[in-house]
Amino acid sequence: MPVTDAFRAYVEEQLGRVKPVTTRKMFGGLGIYAEGLFFALAADNVIYFKVGEENLADFEARGCEPFRPYDDGRAMKYYEVPGDVIEDVELLETWVGKAISVARAAKR
Repeated sequence: MPVTDAFRAYVEEQLGRVKPVTTRKMFGGLGIYAEGLFFALAADNVIYFKVGEENLADFEARGCEPFRPYDDGRAMKYYEVPGDVIEDVELLETWVGKAISVARAAKR
């Protein structure tokens, strides 16, 4: 699950274009936070956003895969973010907003 320093800088730069974010190392990867909420993670130099009813269809429509950190193949409720979304500020803003909304709802 390692994340390189260069990828961490990339994540912070790209996501920071739409929302102030902070990152914390966790289990070799990164926890990604905005508005005090854990809404994304990075592992193996891949970004994953938190999913719920509000945004799951967006990920499924693009054939995105869930994060599967367990040996038995179980998935977490985080899905890989497509590269074109990371590069497009308008798309990224929408996807980040939805992931933060899901994180906010999960916290309640």
